[in-house]
Amino acid sequence: MEELLLWPEGAPLAHGTTDEDRPAIFPYLAEGDNRAAVVVCPGGGYGTRAHHEGEPIALWLNSLGISAFVLRYRVAPYKYPCALLDAQRAIRTVRANAERFNLDPSRIGILGFSAGGHLTSAAATLYNEETGTPKDELDAAYSARPDLAILCYPVITLKPPYTHGGSRLNLLGADVSPERIEYFSSEERVTPDTPPCFLWHTADDAAVPVENSLAFAAALSRHKVPFDLHVYQHGRHGLGLAEDEEHTREWTEACASWLKLNGFAAR
Repeated sequence: MEELLLWPEGAPLAHGTTDEDRPAIFPYLAEGDNRAAVVVCPGGGYGTRAHHEGEPIALWLNSLGISAFVLRYRVAPYKYPCALLDAQRAIRTVRANAERFNLDPSRIGILGFSAGGHLTSAAATLYNEETGTPKDELDAAYSARPDLAILCYPVITLKPPYTHGGSRLNLLGADVSPERIEYFSSEERVTPDTPPCFLWHTADDAAVPVENSLAFAAALSRHKVPFDLHVYQHGRHGLGLAEDEEHTREWTEACASWLKLNGFAAR
């Protein structure tokens, strides 16, 4: 599997030189020219990255005629802004390599599960975020704004009572001000310029309450941002493709239809 390092000379704020210190994307390319592409952010509470929310999702996107790039973003002990920097850089890197990978640079999306869903929501709302880290020519030349976002049982709010405490701890640390908690609660960051979003969740998710998706959808509605919201009655947290859940697995069909509606899916 090809590995494309996001910063070949070393990532900003890196602690070392292991794979976990070197954010990268792994291409899964659909056949054909001028394809849309989606950056995939597996979940894992900002402490790890779940394989079943990476490669299998990329292959599903390929089946729709969409190229995919699984993101190895930095997780604990890394904290903000590292994961957001990695997501922004991934979008820019995919755009910069559009000709090489036969992509349409105006159709670059992002998809994430759970904490990866929080990262996806941050990428969709904080794409102009200034983190004080050095920028290079690639950063200057390409936008980090995704053209759409797919959020799968996402962590959205960092505020009680509906946040996922482990994700918040790994992202921001234990000693965090109410102002920072508010700022990184993505339902507070939606604007009319937020790209179209697809959300799905289960109503009985015991780890990340469905109120996360409901709050983000309500914010999208207030700002007139196009969105789909799908809430399924039953399903544990972390389902991924949900292939073993007869009802909930329909999320992939709903999402495929939405991707076609938004000009991403080839079939």
